[in-house]
Amino acid sequence: MVHSASLCACLSLLSVLSCHSHVLPRLSFPTGSPGRSLSIFTNPDVYNTTTLLLSNDEGTLFIGARDSVLSVDVSQTDAMTMKEKLDWSPSEKDLADCAMKGKMKMDCHNFVRVLQELNSTHMYACGTFAFSPRCIYINSKTFSMATGPSGKPEEGRGRCPYDPYQKNTAITVDGELYTGTVADYRGTRPVISRHLSEGSHIDLKLDDTLGWLEDPTFISSTYVPSEEKVYFFFSETGKEYDFIDKFTVSRVAQVCTSDVGGQRTLQKRWTTFAKAQLLCQAEQELPYNILQDIVSLSPPEGTSEDETLFYGIFTSQWQVNLGRSAVCAFSLKDIKKVFNGHYKVLNRDTLKWSTRVQEQMANPGECGLHNASDNTLRFVKDNFLADKSVRPANQGLTLVSPDKSYSNIAAQRVRGARGRDYTLLYLLTESGYLHKAVLLKNGVHIIEEIQVFHQPQPVKNLLLSVSKGAVLVGSSEGVISVPVSNCSYYWSCAECVLARDPFCGWDPVMKLCTDIHAHDHLVQDVDEGNVSVQCTYMTPRSRSVQSRTLSSEVVSVSLNEVVHLQCPGASHLAKRHWERLNSQLSPKIYIQSDDGGLSFVATPSTLGHYLCQSVENGYTQTLVAYNVKQKSSPTVPPATLNRPHSTPSTETGIKTPVLTTRPITPEQTEPTPKPDEVDPTVTPKDSPAATTRRSRNFTRLLGMEKEDSRMTEPGENLQQADTPSYFQELVVVSVLLALCISALLTIAFNRFRHLCPSKTVPQTPSSRRDVEKSGSATPQERESLRGNSPCLEKRNGQAPNGQSHNGQAHNGKSPITLSNSMLNSSNGHLPNTPI
Repeated sequence: MVHSASLCACLSLLSVLSCHSHVLPRLSFPTGSPGRSLSIFTNPDVYNTTTLLLSNDEGTLFIGARDSVLSVDVSQTDAMTMKEKLDWSPSEKDLADCAMKGKMKMDCHNFVRVLQELNSTHMYACGTFAFSPRCIYINSKTFSMATGPSGKPEEGRGRCPYDPYQKNTAITVDGELYTGTVADYRGTRPVISRHLSEGSHIDLKLDDTLGWLEDPTFISSTYVPSEEKVYFFFSETGKEYDFIDKFTVSRVAQVCTSDVGGQRTLQKRWTTFAKAQLLCQAEQELPYNILQDIVSLSPPEGTSEDETLFYGIFTSQWQVNLGRSAVCAFSLKDIKKVFNGHYKVLNRDTLKWSTRVQEQMANPGECGLHNASDNTLRFVKDNFLADKSVRPANQGLTLVSPDKSYSNIAAQRVRGARGRDYTLLYLLTESGYLHKAVLLKNGVHIIEEIQVFHQPQPVKNLLLSVSKGAVLVGSSEGVISVPVSNCSYYWSCAECVLARDPFCGWDPVMKLCTDIHAHDHLVQDVDEGNVSVQCTYMTPRSRSVQSRTLSSEVVSVSLNEVVHLQCPGASHLAKRHWERLNSQLSPKIYIQSDDGGLSFVATPSTLGHYLCQSVENGYTQTLVAYNVKQKSSPTVPPATLNRPHSTPSTETGIKTPVLTTRPITPEQTEPTPKPDEVDPTVTPKDSPAATTRRSRNFTRLLGMEKEDSRMTEPGENLQQADTPSYFQELVVVSVLLALCISALLTIAFNRFRHLCPSKTVPQTPSSRRDVEKSGSATPQERESLRGNSPCLEKRNGQAPNGQSHNGQAHNGKSPITLSNSMLNSSNGHLPNTPI
């Protein structure tokens, strides 16, 4: 029973993996591709532009870089220009002190890691500042440093990490700063704290001695106004799983913005801190337990804030899922339900976690506990880990990338042409590609991928500007703006519908694919992508790609030349195939490569028209058409034509006869037939005209004027025009060969008998080697065996029928050659005999 259960689990895992493997981007746009325009902001004096902040009107982008803070104009979607630059560099003494601590000079710069808007007039920035974090105020109007309450730059400990490679998160709520970072030089004291408190609020942090955090990696934070809570997302070591050493789990933690700490117990400490596990796991699979990035998506208008979704990217520490990424969605409703449930309790003596069995004195994580009794606060201090885990909203994985590791994510909701809302995800891979995916009822459709980085970047930031319609990506190379829509790229109704992009729809009046918000009554089918239904009333020119492929591209080739035909890919989801009119492409003749190309040898039967077609989502369209023709030349030079054996063709149903070698005199030459005369696709293959045209082509290649004049015209008996079969040729050649060999043996026997009259028994010249080895061979016999006898000399200089052959033959052999049409002639002469 155990073995069968394990086997079922393995089969289920394989089936899940196979289902995930088909999620591929439909289109790919490499860097510099003309089909996808990008805006890039770079400056030779600016480095590590990784911290991004948009102004309220989203017309200005503030960038936290290395040793500086920038103000960039992004009001135009196709350009980014720097407005101002604020220098914030460590002094030489600060750099020297950092080097004395054993740090590399490159890491001792000031890397801005916190950039938040405090109010309408000021921003707040914190940087690593040579491993001595500092924070400053920035006047948003003049873009200059402002004096804080202390009159000098503030210490950034607990607000910004020391190490520029240490991850952190920060968010401002009503002018107060909530951060998740480390509070010491070595990075061993993680802390979630509040700073810049105003009014009755005081700065708060976690109790370092309680083990509320276990070596966390902070990812993100968000504020939910209806709950008056700040949620922190991070990964840490799960101490509750004591049977696995250093098992990483993903967490969501909460604190209330109204918390002011306890009066005696938990003074200046959080009284509302609670955390729970985020479980991104499919059934019968190992969990994706390491959180990489997470973003919140507000609910649709008119719905409860409980419908807020959090989309997170997860990876796995297990070898079976190595190199894979998963996207899971968690709802605020499920998170609240887990925090309102039971909690685990930590035994301080054994450091073991167990489900709480004692009486519940309070609900951990509930706001307003700062006025509670000391017993209640001690209870919530020991009971901060929720017993249940938060599972995905749809009870499964939203997306699994089989071969891409995602690092950052952004999400937005878009209303389509039919009034339905769609969720779009923007996923940044570690290899530097941005994936644009739409979530559908039956799965995920990745619309496109855009390469934004030449080289993978270790630190990135992804920011979405909804009003400007752009995704902003920050890296060490600069900031790249990617438009969220690319409707003009789709040049037909079919392509516009197959893209399944909620931003794009086909305009039947203007005959173009345009933004869905610019026009009404556009054609769109995001859910199904059914072209035959959506584009039925369009003209053929609008519904297909005939406007591009109606005219065939002429390819001129020589016979026996290897032809390579290329087929452009319509999309990664389409399957390409080649076709010829009224014929099938035999795999014995044609080779179709993985990139869609077609290769074959040019013969009279393979000349003609070729169509490359693609099938996507049940719709077939022609991508390219070729007309393969034979190269035309004015005359055929008086030389020997060597034609190889042809291969039977499935397109024409005939075989090209074997053409043997014969000399062609200048009087017999004719102009090379035109390509259309050897094109088997011009007329039906079984018609008399087609048979006549093929026969004429063959006879013209052989230079038989007389035979050409005797060819059968349309309407006459076609039996005489048919070329002889291979069996007839074999019989004739075999008979002639036998006669020649008999004549040679007879002449040789008589010659040796005349030279050696004393011999009673003539010797048969079976082998030159045997005679030469014997000592009794006469000089005349040796000369005869070497081919120097008068008889052999006469044969080498004369054709078998007695006619001269230009005084020589090929390699000393008799040029006995035959032609199919010559064997079928009625003139009564032997081959090569002038008429």
